[in-house]
Amino acid sequence: MKITVFPVSGEPEALQFAVIAAKHKGKWVWVRHRDRDTFEMPGGHIEAGETALDAARRELFEESGATEFTISEICANGVDRDGEKTYGKLFYAEITAFVDIPSDYEMAERALFDVPPGNQTYPEIQAGLLEMLAERGIT
Repeated sequence: MKITVFPVSGEPEALQFAVIAAKHKGKWVWVRHRDRDTFEMPGGHIEAGETALDAARRELFEESGATEFTISEICANGVDRDGEKTYGKLFYAEITAFVDIPSDYEMAERALFDVPPGNQTYPEIQAGLLEMLAERGIT
C-alpha cells in the first residue's frame, strides 16, 4: 500500500478527521489504543454537526485525558492511500492538565516522549504530519 500525506490550500469540502500533535511540559503526548501495542497522535473522525476544531478538542480529551490546553490549527491535509484520498486538519496543542483517560473510551494509555516513538500505528501518516509541524518550527 502506498500512502502519502500532503498539505491542502484552503478548506477541503469534506473534512473527515482531526489529528492533534500535542506536548506537555516539552514532551510529545502519544496514545495507545487498547487493541494495539503501537502509539499514535490523538485524533479521530469529525462527527456530524462538529467543526474540525470541536472534534480536535473532543478527541484530545477522550484519547489523552487532557482537560486544560491551548490548541491551534496548523493546516488542512490529505492522505492518499493507493489513490483514495481523505481530508482532515492537523492541530497543535500545549497541554497543562490531564485526568485519567476515561475507561469507557478506546485508548488504554497516554505516554510522554522526548521524541516521537518508533512503534507508531500509522508511521507513514504520522511522519508526514510531523514534517508539516517541523516546517512551521514545531519540533
